[in-house]
Amino acid sequence: MANLSQVAQGERTARMALSMIVEPDDAVTGRLLGEVGAVEVLRLAERDDGVPGLGTVDARVWRAQFERPDAQTHSQRIVEAQRMGIGVLIPGDQDWPSALDDLGDRRPYVLWTRGASSFLARPLREFVTITGARAATSYGEHVAGELASDLANAERVVVAGGAYGIEGAAHRAALASGGDTIAVMANGVDRPYPMGHRELLERVADLGLMVSEVPPGAVPTRHRFLARARLMAALSAATVVVEAGVRSGSMAVARRAHELGRAVGAVPGPVSSATSVGPHQLLRDRIASLVADPADLASLVAPGHKAPASGPRADYEVDHSRPRTSEPSRKL
Repeated sequence: MANLSQVAQGERTARMALSMIVEPDDAVTGRLLGEVGAVEVLRLAERDDGVPGLGTVDARVWRAQFERPDAQTHSQRIVEAQRMGIGVLIPGDQDWPSALDDLGDRRPYVLWTRGASSFLARPLREFVTITGARAATSYGEHVAGELASDLANAERVVVAGGAYGIEGAAHRAALASGGDTIAVMANGVDRPYPMGHRELLERVADLGLMVSEVPPGAVPTRHRFLARARLMAALSAATVVVEAGVRSGSMAVARRAHELGRAVGAVPGPVSSATSVGPHQLLRDRIASLVADPADLASLVAPGHKAPASGPRADYEVDHSRPRTSEPSRKL
């Protein structure tokens, strides 16, 4: 194995190297980081003796992920990232968002940034995540834009994932209103994704912030999208789901937010629409509060907001396979 510890000149570069080697949201690595620090984690990866808290087999499995390209490659990538002007935040930095510490062992090893990282130092109550379907309807995109505009006018930061549909509409509306917005990426911040949103994401980087826990050059994967959900949830005091399928990544963001004790809102939609199933399920399971107009949004993000009593309702069940003959209009 290459001598990884030679890459680390301190906690910062060690964490940068770890993000290039270990996939995000690894609870074992996160626990070790909290116990011994990043430099020692790299040293543990190189040795053959015991790993704190792991048996022999588990230690071997954990070390296996470090058997990748040599340390010199990681060192060069760190230098290149610094040359490109990409920022790096680690726990303890002035701009590190303390809200991410609520993730415990699943806290990101590092945050790579492009743009105004000072946004992240603002109080948690000022952040609201808007997420939803990529294949959004015109209704959904309109509602997402109205929500983002209201938040921007209230001087709150709109957090989204840069995707097509709901999230793109939220970013555009926040920028158009002169507000602040953050795009949380599942890929390197030097590679705007999706490519169709390249211009939009470059504007976010210029006027707001792009942030990722994976290093420059990294491509999005299913695991990285799933891991990103916890960051989008933890960064904000509230998450609003506008449209979503029942198994969409947006639902994962909402559920992570609920687990963290954050407020969750859901926008109702036509009962005949597949993109309404997710928000309606969040409402039915009492995970989310109804967001149907600006007053609902203001209530959701207000200090002291109380989430509905959690737990699915057992007194009825909606059959989404049944056809509907009407589509009730909704106005935000």
